[in-house]
Amino acid sequence: MTRKVLILAVLTLLPARYLPALTISVYHTSDVHGWYSSHLDRESDQDIGGFAALASLVKQDRNPHVLLDSGDTFQGTPEGNLTKGMATVRLMNQLGYSAALVGNHDFDYGEDNLKVLVSSSVFPWLGANVYNKSDGTAPSYLKPYRILSVGGKKIAVVGIAGGHTPTSTLPALVKHLEFRNEASEAAYWTREVKRLHTPDAVIILAHIGFGGDIMMKADISTMTYAPGQTGYGTLSIARAAKGANVVIGGHNHVGLLKGYQDPESGVLIAESYWGLSDVSRISLNFDDATGRYMGARAELIPLWTALTGEDPEVKQTIKNFSASVNKAMDVVIGESYVDLGPGETPDTPIGNWVADAIRRQAGTDLAFQNTAGIRAFMKKGQIRMRDLYQIMPFENTLVKLQLTGAQVRKLIEDNLRGRGSKMQISGLRVGYRLSANGAPTVVSLERNGKSVSPSAVFTVATNNYLAGGGSGGKVLKEGRAVTDTMLPLRDLLIKEVRASSPLTMPEGGRFVRLD
Repeated sequence: MTRKVLILAVLTLLPARYLPALTISVYHTSDVHGWYSSHLDRESDQDIGGFAALASLVKQDRNPHVLLDSGDTFQGTPEGNLTKGMATVRLMNQLGYSAALVGNHDFDYGEDNLKVLVSSSVFPWLGANVYNKSDGTAPSYLKPYRILSVGGKKIAVVGIAGGHTPTSTLPALVKHLEFRNEASEAAYWTREVKRLHTPDAVIILAHIGFGGDIMMKADISTMTYAPGQTGYGTLSIARAAKGANVVIGGHNHVGLLKGYQDPESGVLIAESYWGLSDVSRISLNFDDATGRYMGARAELIPLWTALTGEDPEVKQTIKNFSASVNKAMDVVIGESYVDLGPGETPDTPIGNWVADAIRRQAGTDLAFQNTAGIRAFMKKGQIRMRDLYQIMPFENTLVKLQLTGAQVRKLIEDNLRGRGSKMQISGLRVGYRLSANGAPTVVSLERNGKSVSPSAVFTVATNNYLAGGGSGGKVLKEGRAVTDTMLPLRDLLIKEVRASSPLTMPEGGRFVRLD
């Protein structure tokens, strides 16, 4: 008997629990937003993140592996914006991604630009629930799923775009597209891939998150959720898509440290934070004797460069396309005497500064800026062009319009939350109370110390995303005398820095909780 035959004979006699299992590693990123390079983590004073660190980590894995992404790949840094995502595609091609889901911000430079990115990718872009309104067909540049052959196994990857996309990118860019219900479409396409391909495992990429009050990075592996908490998000997908094994979400910028094994569906749910500071590694385990899928586990891995190392070839790629960008972005345009950060109340120092800058530059009574559209903070010291691109990465333009006092109140009420506001304001003071269940109610609305009359008419400055009905901007869409100035909002912020440097702390207390 040869040694090989002897080993096989011994393995055959061993109980199943002692047999080695095949493990396939799935590396998942989401909401990279153009953060290609490592950066200094101020809390630990250590470098973290970036494609070079991810490439180095993946190369150390001895298991068969794939790389997947859940969208919002490039919008958010000068490197991402100025290359309109092409830098992202080049890096994802270099690392060997197998599939990417289209995120809402991947549409930010229009469908034609997205088509160029897709045609330049060596991997498919997914969006199973995206349809043309005109005839109900799928856009030619998006695929519903991809079947991967990895480690001798057939892995189906289904992509489900966020149903929020029509209002979380510039609405005009996707007005001809329909984003159908995430859970029902996930259920349909899971049935289809199982019927047509009999895969060994099914992974669903989703550009929605777990939902609820999960913030930043969290371990929810031991939590339980009532039926009322499962109507939206990846948990609803997991419970609707019978036969799926793993659902990996995004969009909410949440990181699940150990994933969440849903006890009802048996599906493992994971999320990978944002900015490529971390990556999820999902281990798919298969029984060597039967070939059957045995289960999966997830871990969120911080990309500390001191531990992962950085791939020199990927690092060189980043250096090459960053060189010309850095020359323009390192120009000093002003100074700040203070840190303008997130704050702890519904109005924030950075939000107050941005809203004030918009109002002053526009010459209006009021200004509104969506909080989520402000993507970085201002640090004390020199202000460089890069800082403004990171604070305001989106290509929004200044829109002027008119609202009544009653409409202003409704806009505030639509966006005020118990712990914060989805809208930053200038020219107003809002008094509010929290009900027993934590829901806020606007009690008073003042401008220049005087109560705002419901019938009064105010000139308002905002951005074209909100004015077009973007998330939280429904009331703004109803404004009168609407004029899109076509002036880039970021250029106005740059002008404001140059005009008012050095910056000081703007007046706070614009939202006041009344006890």
